[in-house]
Formats: sequence, C-alpha cells, structure tokens
Amino acid sequence: MLTSLDNLNNQSSLAKLVVLSGIYMNIGDQIKRIRTAKNLSQKEVALSLDMDQAQFSRIENGKTDPAFSTIEKVAQALGVGLAELVNADDMLTEVNSYDKSVIEKMALIDQLEEKEKSAFFTILDALVSKKRLKDSLSEALNLA
Repeated sequence: MLTSLDNLNNQSSLAKLVVLSGIYMNIGDQIKRIRTAKNLSQKEVALSLDMDQAQFSRIENGKTDPAFSTIEKVAQALGVGLAELVNADDMLTEVNSYDKSVIEKMALIDQLEEKEKSAFFTILDALVSKKRLKDSLSEALNLA
C-alpha cells in the first residue's frame, strides 16, 4: 500500500481515486470475481502476468497489496478496463468480450446529457419491445 503522500501525489488520478475511496482494499475480491466469471484459473492468469501463482493467490486473497502497475497488468490480463476492475459489482456473473463492449458503451452513455440519455433509452425500449412482440407472435404461431 502507498506509504506516503509523495507516493500518492505521483500516481495517476485513477490511482488516487482507487486508494482514497477504499476500493483498493477490496481489489482481490474484484479480481477473483472477474476471473471466475471468465472461467479462468489462477494459474492461467498468473502465467499471462508472468507471475508466480502463489503471488497471484496472495493478491486475490487480500494477503498482499499489489502495486498499482500490477493492478493495471491484472486488468489487462483479465481483458477488462481498469475502471471495470475497480468498479466490479455483485451483479457480475459472466464477462466476455461482448459484455465488455456493452460495459464500455454503457460507461459512454452515462456521459451523455440527460436529454440524450432519455432519447437513447426510448430507442432501446422500443427495440426490446419489438423483440418481445416478435417472440410472442412466433410462439403463438407455433402453438397454432
């Protein structure tokens, strides 16, 4: 863990956010959730990091505080963005490249103005309704 304010001042804004918000303390849990959601073993991830499996296990189990550069490498090895890694939540059940794209797009949508967000979600709702209607009609035709 960072030991002085000088070290903190030398870190990126995201590193400061991670440290100051307390997410840093739970990073092992976040890593483990994403790793298991992707059906990866500790050994597979450790190998891609060129790290000993025991060291990776200590990071995941919160027995050691990884350097920020290590956290960045872990995020890359897991195929997720750094923000996704530190913001992983309990709803994360499966992460794949398609989901990653959706997560990245949702982050961009979140940056839109309220009026633009409203328009986007109106269109999305219409598409979902259309899909449900098609499915219902197909099911009704199959029953007939």
